[in-house]
Amino acid sequence: MKKFILATLLCISVNGFAQFIQFGPQFSSNITSVISDDFSSKNSGTDVGFAAFVRMNLTLFYAQGEFGYATSKFSVSQTGIGETEYSLGGTDLTLIGGIKIIPLGKLGNVRIFAGYNWKNYSDIESNNNLNYIPIENNNSSILGGVGVDLWRFTVDYRYLAGLTDIDASGRSLKTGISNFSIGFKFL
Repeated sequence: MKKFILATLLCISVNGFAQFIQFGPQFSSNITSVISDDFSSKNSGTDVGFAAFVRMNLTLFYAQGEFGYATSKFSVSQTGIGETEYSLGGTDLTLIGGIKIIPLGKLGNVRIFAGYNWKNYSDIESNNNLNYIPIENNNSSILGGVGVDLWRFTVDYRYLAGLTDIDASGRSLKTGISNFSIGFKFL
């Protein structure tokens, strides 16, 4: 009888812990726009990323951390000088705080969130006609977005507004990234 009671309490506590802490993989698609007045033409690019996330749930609030790898593509050009296409890839660390605004019962909820993102570009590739623009390796961004939890799946849209001037040559060049992601919660 003692073993049965102990097993029952263990199952209840594991289930409660599973609702408090959740984790899993996350895959995303990124549309990177360039924010700058120093270039005559700017073009957006689409690329992908993957990460692992951990979420701590409270009644209405939650905190989430993510660590992964993401790539971004964009191009800039200067009239009469040439066009430079960039592909930037590297580690990605995100910290999020959010509010569950619409409960969907046992099915899930609708969330809004804000946070901070740090990227370390370790893989920088450029293809250009005439000019080369050096890129800073570290980029900080603030983010905001909305998400939906449906059963074990998470679907998020977030916008990352770059705080760091990534052009190391003295011009102003910041990124604005629209990110669509899908994740799966193991717990």
